[in-house]
Amino acid sequence: MDCFFAAVEMRDNPEYRNRPLAVGGSEKQRGVISTCNYEARQYGVRSAMPTGQALKLCPGLLVIRGRMEVYKSVSRQIRAIFERYTSLIEPLSLDEAYLDVTNSTHLHGSATLIAEAIRNDIRNELNLTASAGVAPVKFLAKVASDMNKPDGLFAIPPQDVQKVVDKLPLEKIPGVGKVSLEKLHQAGFYICEDIKGSDYRELLLKFGRLGASLWKKSHGIDDREVETYRERKSVGVERTFSRNIFSYEECWEVIESRLFPELELRLEKASPDKAIIKQGIKVKFSDFQQTTIEHVHHQLELAYFRQLLKDVLERQKGREIRLLGLSVMLKPEDQNKQLNLQW
Repeated sequence: MDCFFAAVEMRDNPEYRNRPLAVGGSEKQRGVISTCNYEARQYGVRSAMPTGQALKLCPGLLVIRGRMEVYKSVSRQIRAIFERYTSLIEPLSLDEAYLDVTNSTHLHGSATLIAEAIRNDIRNELNLTASAGVAPVKFLAKVASDMNKPDGLFAIPPQDVQKVVDKLPLEKIPGVGKVSLEKLHQAGFYICEDIKGSDYRELLLKFGRLGASLWKKSHGIDDREVETYRERKSVGVERTFSRNIFSYEECWEVIESRLFPELELRLEKASPDKAIIKQGIKVKFSDFQQTTIEHVHHQLELAYFRQLLKDVLERQKGREIRLLGLSVMLKPEDQNKQLNLQW
């Protein structure tokens, strides 16, 4: 979907149209931008940006609170449209999904025609726009979906895969972050063609799993199927403070009174037997640098977060703290099943 939350708000509130708009938290509450419309993006506003920074870039920006239940409802309507064409749907978020239409009989089995039909249905029935990417493999479909936004479609037919991949900048590949990209650039890799001509073993030694994954993608290979069920891997809670905190005591009070009780409730819903393998703490400092520390631990315990907090604050270096979060990594379901069989 194109700027989904903001698009829903502009649809439901005509007075919001044709002006810079963002959905997110207020500046006073140290909020961040969830999404923004294309008018706001022209000023450099983007998702996950602190609201205060967004307002400096675009003083006329209208920031409104999100209506998550409305967005979820619209997402269900979009899902219902998908289901007219295929049952093989892998949601990535409320506004994005992979669809496998390999065996669809609609529109003579043409993936491009199906994608265009879905976009038309969304526009006509929901008064919203969507962009689509069509390709033989998942990562290229994702890349293609960004090539003709907003309200566009881009198709990569099988015979053009290698030609498109060769010239693809590495930062366009899902999963390549800023840190990884910097390391790749330092090694002389900028586009997939650079990776394709490299020795696989050297890539594996230098970059581990990322190197192996990039080598396959640079050859147009992506064996992942569309997964209609996705196992939840973690549960977390976090708070951005209206004013920065600094001391261990302040952090612990937030953990003990607010974050841990909320984490317990969320874990109970996600995994009633509370089967975990790690506990972790995330801290974002006043300079927006973020750090996370995790330790293996198989039972959710408040006391165990004490040592984690001490460890993570060793990285503080005099900085104040603007965000604090707790997380647990869930035990994979197949391990839970094996344990149950042992009883």
